[in-house]
Amino acid sequence: MNLFKYLVVLSLFLNFINLQVSANESVAFANIDLIVKNTNIGKLTLDKINNINSSNLKKLEDFEKKLKSQEDQIKNKKNLLSDEEYQNEISKLKKKISEYNNKKNEMVSNFKNSKNNELQNLFKTINPIIQNYMKENSVDILLNNKNIFIGSKKLDLTQKLITVIDEKIKID
Repeated sequence: MNLFKYLVVLSLFLNFINLQVSANESVAFANIDLIVKNTNIGKLTLDKINNINSSNLKKLEDFEKKLKSQEDQIKNKKNLLSDEEYQNEISKLKKKISEYNNKKNEMVSNFKNSKNNELQNLFKTINPIIQNYMKENSVDILLNNKNIFIGSKKLDLTQKLITVIDEKIKID
């Protein structure tokens, strides 16, 4: 029982010290989504991601049109074909639909991977700039504004960081 009292007192003391230290840290916040969307390098990255996505969607739409056309042709020939030929055509169509679904799943997976890689590369590029800004301006903690309920506008570094990133990274 004596050990329990000692642990309680020790934990309260450590929490009090931690609160004292935390109060001396400089905290700010920024909208990371806006930084990505409004910096030149962020716009370039998002354009690259959107182009990959558009290309994938176009390929899938073309494949879907071919499948729909083949399905319509089979329906039109249904009365002209024997049951065996009709079933053969249907099985070929099912095989192509299965190929389409596999291709679609592969494209989705590849897109997610390339999107993650592009965003990781973006953050690898801008993180040192943000960290340098934080060091120069004595900011100890930078939070994403999604995690902030309410805060003073003077603690919002979003526009300042957009300006600094665009100044440091020149895109032609």
